[in-house]
Amino acid sequence: MTDTQFGPNGWTPDRLGSLTGKTYVITGANSGTGFEATRMFLSKGAKVVMLNRNPDKSAAAIAKLQQEFGADVDVSFVKMDLSVLQSVRDAADEVLQTVPQIDALICNAAIAQVPKQKFTIDGFESQLGTNHYGHFVLCGMLLERVEASQGRIVVVASLGYKMGLQTIQFDDMNWNQSYHPNHTYCHSKLAQMMFAYELQDRLQAAQRHVDVFVCHPGSSATSLIQTSGSFMMRVIFGLMAASPLVQSAQKGAYPEVMCATEDGLKPKALYGPTGRMEWVGPVGEGTLEPYALDKPVLEQLWAVSEQQTGFAWAV
Repeated sequence: MTDTQFGPNGWTPDRLGSLTGKTYVITGANSGTGFEATRMFLSKGAKVVMLNRNPDKSAAAIAKLQQEFGADVDVSFVKMDLSVLQSVRDAADEVLQTVPQIDALICNAAIAQVPKQKFTIDGFESQLGTNHYGHFVLCGMLLERVEASQGRIVVVASLGYKMGLQTIQFDDMNWNQSYHPNHTYCHSKLAQMMFAYELQDRLQAAQRHVDVFVCHPGSSATSLIQTSGSFMMRVIFGLMAASPLVQSAQKGAYPEVMCATEDGLKPKALYGPTGRMEWVGPVGEGTLEPYALDKPVLEQLWAVSEQQTGFAWAV
């Protein structure tokens, strides 16, 4: 699909004006696309609050950013483990106490291709629990703070949503019958997208002033597979990383930065690279498969997510 909204080169950070006075909260920001997005925001004068699991890596990331932008650069870190709902609630409470404004909440963190079935402390399949349920609660707790600045929620999905069942497996959410590293990852990313599209409908119906956008990084050279994937997946992705089908983490961050800042974007859309197989190339509106908008599934997933997390949204 060719998208001409931003011209032949697609969206690039050249379109960013000053972001002074803006605050961005981003999950999983100490490496990969999250770190590169943080760099772009800081380079334009914004404040960034990173929600990360690892304090040591976060301190190292902040030190690196201070080296690049100066000791007084406005970047901070709140410890949060997305796979533990109590950690998400605690982190959200800390953000509400310490971050007076959120112009965009960016759901960037994820785990992928976990080789064997694992469960979170709350009893969820690890990829669904981390990628979807954790962000579901985080967004719900921070919604009013985002709305106060008529801000945005950005959900970073994956083209992998097309490679699994292409629906939600309500009769076996934990994949006890047929666990598969990739299909289960795809299930979790489709759930994230469906959450975002259902949230759009609910916010519109309630006349709430928050925009929600969905994007994906394409095929980017990040540590995602190295962190949670099997040995074979790491080898395969290592070989792919040297090919033209994989772009830099910096380019992989373009879609989420665009969705956090650019005006005139469409809600029922999937933004990302528009080049070869939509893995790489100019950033714009890509292809969105109709099943990602299947309304009965969206509504059922919302109900199941509230029930499973014990979190009832005020929308």
